[in-house]
Amino acid sequence: MKVAPSLLTADFLHLEKDVRIVDEHADLIHLDIMDGTLVPNISFGFPVVKSIASIATKPLDAHLMVVNPDKWFERLRELGVSWVSFHYEAAGLKTARFLRQARNMGFKAGVAINPDIPVEKLFKYIGKADFILVMSVFAGFGGQKFIYETIDRVAKLKAEISRRGADTLIEVDGGIGPGNVAALAEAGADIVVSGSSVLGSEDPAAVIRALQEA
Repeated sequence: MKVAPSLLTADFLHLEKDVRIVDEHADLIHLDIMDGTLVPNISFGFPVVKSIASIATKPLDAHLMVVNPDKWFERLRELGVSWVSFHYEAAGLKTARFLRQARNMGFKAGVAINPDIPVEKLFKYIGKADFILVMSVFAGFGGQKFIYETIDRVAKLKAEISRRGADTLIEVDGGIGPGNVAALAEAGADIVVSGSSVLGSEDPAAVIRALQEA
């Protein structure tokens, strides 16, 4: 299992410390970027991404919870972000176009959905997306409880990916920790995003290892 700790729950008074811990032990660094419109919260923008990128060596994975996500691509690429996902709820009929645009710019490109969107709506993007981000909480805030129906959604998506012989990865985000990661791994998840369980713990490195070993 690849682990992408979210910096949304980092200590922003000591952000460098948390970035270095994640960079040393994890596989990717997950950046939750919110505009206050698609979701009712604002996180951080380009200046913070630039600061993180200046010390990070692991791939930066930007999860765009924004309207007009394509307007963010160029600047994020300039800052060194290499993975980017945007919400189906924001892109709609433009989803395939945005995926092509992001991939043509060199990104690993993904499309994300909230728990209330049928996972079948993303079947048409299997093979067009490098990864699909299945939210196991509703996008916008950290620290929410894991929605267990996500396990069935991941299994259904994995079965369709396998049926098509595609190599699209499944990333899962929200409320994930050592207690539920094994079930996600069995269902077919490839990458898990974890914020509070990692950076809210006394030993983030140990929690990351536990998740990776699922």
